[in-house]
Amino acid sequence: MAEFLAGIGQNIILMTALTAWFTAQVLKTMTAYWRHGAFNAERLVGAGGMPSSHTALVVSLAVSVALREGIKSDLFAVAVILAGIVMYDAAGVRRAAGRQAKVINKLVHEMRVEHKVKETRLKELLGHTPLEVLAGALHGTLVAYAFYVFYR
Repeated sequence: MAEFLAGIGQNIILMTALTAWFTAQVLKTMTAYWRHGAFNAERLVGAGGMPSSHTALVVSLAVSVALREGIKSDLFAVAVILAGIVMYDAAGVRRAAGRQAKVINKLVHEMRVEHKVKETRLKELLGHTPLEVLAGALHGTLVAYAFYVFYR
């Protein structure tokens, strides 16, 4: 088991992606604090917010593979397709679901005022704006490049 964990710790591409995700989650928590003036621990693991940690993870994965294996590698092709799907989902599908949740929450609140519906809150912060996705991509690229420079 120790050998397995040591092997995972030595996988620079995996460590790059996990570092990009973790640091993006910390940045997301900090930007939420600056924006709202209060610490929200859910931001450390939750979806949505600035920057997109999902995007940072998959872009750092793709950039790491490109730097280590080359852009002609099959693994790079897989990583780029995965990154594209995740980024589309973050800015498209999940963002639309968040907007729908916001409208539904408003309707439930208005109906509750008339005592016709029990209060149920849906999570509204699901997806990302294009800027949040772009920030996540930039963050992932910078983390991958930093790992490449320091762990060549």
